Amino acid sequence: MSKPAAPLKGRAARLARLMPSTGPSTAARTPFVLLVVLLLGGGLITLLLLNSALNEGSFRLSELKRDTTELTDEQQALQRDVDSRSQPDALEKRARELGMVPGGSPAFLNPDGTVRGKPTEATAPPPSPSPSPTPSPSASPDPDAPAAGPSASGASAGASGSPSPSVSATTPDPAAAPAAENSPPPTSPGR
Repeated sequence: MSKPAAPLKGRAARLARLMPSTGPSTAARTPFVLLVVLLLGGGLITLLLLNSALNEGSFRLSELKRDTTELTDEQQALQRDVDSRSQPDALEKRARELGMVPGGSPAFLNPDGTVRGKPTEATAPPPSPSPSPTPSPSASPDPDAPAAGPSASGASAGASGSPSPSVSATTPDPAAAPAAENSPPPTSPGR
C-alpha cells in the first residue's frame, strides 16, 4: 500500500510552495490561447490585405507597361513622320509648293560693317510641265474677280521691282486686294 507522503524539506519545500499541487488550472490557459488565436488571425488578415495590395499593384503595373508600349509606338511613328518630312528633297518640294525659290549668292557682313561678296537676286527657274494643273493665285471662283486677276499680278510684279509690260503702273484696284493677299510675297535678297 502506499505510504503517506513525508514532509519535504529544504529546496524541495520551497519549490513545492511556488507550484500549486492541485490540478492544472484552465483559467490560466484561456487568455494565452485567446492571445495566440488573435495573433494568428491578425497575421492571416494582414497577409491577405498585403497580398491584395500587391495584386492591385501588379495590375496597375501591367496597365502602365501597356500604356508605355502604346505611347512609345506612337512616339516612334511621329518621329518617322518628322524624319520623312525633314529630308532635303521633301523640304525642297514643300518649299516649292509654298512658292519659295532657291536663293542666289549670299553676301556676308564683316564685324566692321563692310559687305563681303556680291549678292544676287533669287530667281525662279522656268516652270516644268506638270501632269496636274496647279491653280494660279490670280484665279478665283468669284465671277467679279477675273478683272482683278491681271491687276493683282501687276501689283505683285511692281512690288518686286520688275514692272510688267502689259499692266500700267497705276494704283491697284481696291477689288484686287483680296487676290493680292493670296499671292506669295516677293522675296528680297539678304533675307
